[in-house]
Amino acid sequence: AITAGDLNFCVVSAMVTSFRKRYVEIGRAALANYGPHEGKLVVIVDVVDQNRALVEGPGVSRQVLNFKRISLTDLKVKGIGHSARSSKVEKAWNEQKLDEQWAKTSWAKKLEARCKRAALTDFGRFRVMVLKKGRNSEVRQMYKQGKQSSA
Repeated sequence: AITAGDLNFCVVSAMVTSFRKRYVEIGRAALANYGPHEGKLVVIVDVVDQNRALVEGPGVSRQVLNFKRISLTDLKVKGIGHSARSSKVEKAWNEQKLDEQWAKTSWAKKLEARCKRAALTDFGRFRVMVLKKGRNSEVRQMYKQGKQSSA
C-alpha cells in the first residue's frame, strides 16, 4: 500500500528533477570528455536518437557522439537550426564569441589550472611548494596577531 509519505517523496523527487538547466537541444555547447577530442568544445547540431547527437566545433569535424562522451554546458549557440550547415554553425559560433564566453566560465578556468599544474616540472612543483609554505606562514602570523590583539 502507498502511504501519504510515499506520495510526498514522489512529488518532491519529481520537482527536484524538473529544475535541470542543461537540456540536450540543438545549439547547446558541450565539452567532449572522452576520445581524441577530449577537452574540446562542440555544438550539438542535431539529435540522432536518445543516446547520440551530431556535433561539430572548431577542430572537431562533424560526427556523431554518444551523450556519455560529452558534458553539456550552460552555453548555447543561438540562430542555428536543425542540421545546420557547417558554415552557419561556424558563423554563429564566431558572432556569439563562444570561445570567449567559455573562457570566462569557472569550469574552463579549472580545466586550464589543471592543465598548467599537470605540465609542471619537478622544479616547478618545488617552487609551488615553497610559495605555499611562505603563504601559510604569513597567514599563521596574521592569525596569531589577530588573536593577540583581540585578547
